Amino acid sequence: MSQTYNVAVVGATGLVGEAMIELLESRGFPIENLYPLGSDNSAGGVIYFNGKSRRVKNVADFDFSQVQIALFAAGADVAAEFAPVAVAAGAVVIDNSSCFREEPEVPLIVPEVNPQRIHEHCGIIANPNCSTIQMLVAVAPIYRSVGIRRINVATYQSVSGGGRKAVEELARQTALLLNGQDIDAQIFPKQMAFNVLPQIDSFDDNGYTREEMKIVNETRKILEDDDIGVNPTCARVPVFFGHSEAVHIETREQISALEVREMLQMAPGVEVVDEAVDGGWATAVTEATGKDAVFVSRIREDISSENGIDLWVVSDNLRKGAALNAVQIAELLVQSGL
Repeated sequence: MSQTYNVAVVGATGLVGEAMIELLESRGFPIENLYPLGSDNSAGGVIYFNGKSRRVKNVADFDFSQVQIALFAAGADVAAEFAPVAVAAGAVVIDNSSCFREEPEVPLIVPEVNPQRIHEHCGIIANPNCSTIQMLVAVAPIYRSVGIRRINVATYQSVSGGGRKAVEELARQTALLLNGQDIDAQIFPKQMAFNVLPQIDSFDDNGYTREEMKIVNETRKILEDDDIGVNPTCARVPVFFGHSEAVHIETREQISALEVREMLQMAPGVEVVDEAVDGGWATAVTEATGKDAVFVSRIREDISSENGIDLWVVSDNLRKGAALNAVQIAELLVQSGL
């Protein structure tokens, strides 16, 4: 009989936590017992796993010595408080928040890019930012082949990246506006429906937002290249699920669009949808939502740069951008014996 594991999911009733639980079931993760955990507000609720209901327990009261793996799908404050508790109790933590990503001793893992780093964990493994994950799944094969000097990326991120209340606000604003009624902005600083907001997270002193600096710092850490230039602009768009990115790359050695296309068609986790016809490209809504792959389209040579390659990259931010990546890390842990 194959070995099974006890797994806790912290933040089980959130959008990412729900996706984690669904993926643990659909991918047949070897679970003996699943422990859904939440805050005071969500404790006592019910989730369903493998056809059975399970009561959500309060994370503050949970004994983490019962589990071997703890998937954290809550915020950085929760991770900062309870991840060390879980590690001290003997669990390996896979954290989806930004809490530990920049800690030198904490591996930052995208399984298609740097799975070898799994062996370096000291109890905590960090899940990268959703936009970083999908970009690097697409870009890493090019980086390994010809090197990259600079990445200029503009992201068009869905509201689900802001959580359930952000999704509800977009739905509410859309319904009100379509019925000729006034709206107010509660979650977002300005109207989200039928609008584009050029800010995600708070601003740093350099004029970039924290979301943008996550892409810079995480890209360098995952690729282990502090010299790579990364210039991001992150915008929130009125899409419920799925992030889109326009990625412009300056490579160290010249490579053709045809070579990139052939390379990405063979790359793990990538699906190329790239025809120069109407609709011959992928979108966050039509192709990516509910799917595990990172979709790459509009592969072309940059007419303004001798070594430039342009890509359009879309992915489901709740799946590959968060829950799926974490579950894949857990699968790597199981394969390596934790």
